[in-house]
Amino acid sequence: MLTPAQSASLREGPKNILMLKAHSAGIGDLLRSSAAWRALKNRFPRAGLHLWFLTKNPASASSELISRHHLLAGFHVTDKRSSGGGWRFLMTEAQALIQSIKPELIVDFEPNGFRTSVLAWKLGRLAGAETAGIAQVPFRRFFYSHAAASTKKYAQCHGMDWPLEYAERDFVALAALGIQRQGTAIELQETDAARQFREALKLELGTDSGRALLGLNLGCGTPDAVWKRPNLRMMARLVEELQRRHGFGLVLTGAVYEQAINREFLAAYRPHGPVLDLAGRTTLLELTGAIAGCRLFISSDSGPYHMAVALRVPTLAVFNRPNPVHYHHHDWVDCQVAQNESAASRLLEAAEKLLSLARVPVIA
Repeated sequence: MLTPAQSASLREGPKNILMLKAHSAGIGDLLRSSAAWRALKNRFPRAGLHLWFLTKNPASASSELISRHHLLAGFHVTDKRSSGGGWRFLMTEAQALIQSIKPELIVDFEPNGFRTSVLAWKLGRLAGAETAGIAQVPFRRFFYSHAAASTKKYAQCHGMDWPLEYAERDFVALAALGIQRQGTAIELQETDAARQFREALKLELGTDSGRALLGLNLGCGTPDAVWKRPNLRMMARLVEELQRRHGFGLVLTGAVYEQAINREFLAAYRPHGPVLDLAGRTTLLELTGAIAGCRLFISSDSGPYHMAVALRVPTLAVFNRPNPVHYHHHDWVDCQVAQNESAASRLLEAAEKLLSLARVPVIA
């Protein structure tokens, strides 16, 4: 039972909100939650949003990017493996967070398992805070002050396909607070370091005089992602024609382990303008600047695809197979399934439509 003080704090707007998330530490996995952060910020504009992220890879490069996210007042990462399943370790972390953040609302975004449910319940008791989460199974609702229906019921009530698109999944928990997505997009902003890198990039490419940039991320350099990699000859034909028509400077992005993929692409590609291969040369913060400087960004289903969408850069995402849970549905995004060179003309048409759009600014 909520105390009158707890109910009043939620009506008036909490000063601090602690969010629980347990997932892999991929760029897209974290950035896709930013739509829910924006919705929470819109509902409680004075609140500081603090993310407690439980993961098996706390040293991931994505942590640096997310720790600087403009919607977050705090970002805390815990290695799930170091806890060894022991609650003493997690409770020590929880008490430290409660003391530093003093949350008045705790949101558990995880639909499955009981670890975050118990954590939310314990954190709520320690802080005297309200809690919100998902009643994925009947007994789970007793851990929360506000419980949403299961993810499947959420999809049914909203007439959505199952399984839910990834960014939509966080809105299941927010439904417990009466917060709806209403088309809210994921978002990301450049830092000062990113803007400095973008300007340096233009100088290096000789595009500071006005030549527009075309970004290309082939990605998919890890063994588990090879199946997502687009046909390189198809991508080469697409980029060649876009450069021929628009005089773009080409910026190739990628991680250090994707340098060989970029070299393979360059061997199949006939340049029609300046080219710069950044594979392995950028931090994620610098990559943000490189992507933000592009007039159009073309990508496989990988982290930089989600970054471009979040930056509101017109984005053409190329999928080898249909994968609706990874699609973004906004005017500045076009997700196309294309497998061979015969699809290059269709991709070119999609790219031209995106180029006709004006840039949509990210909300400050």
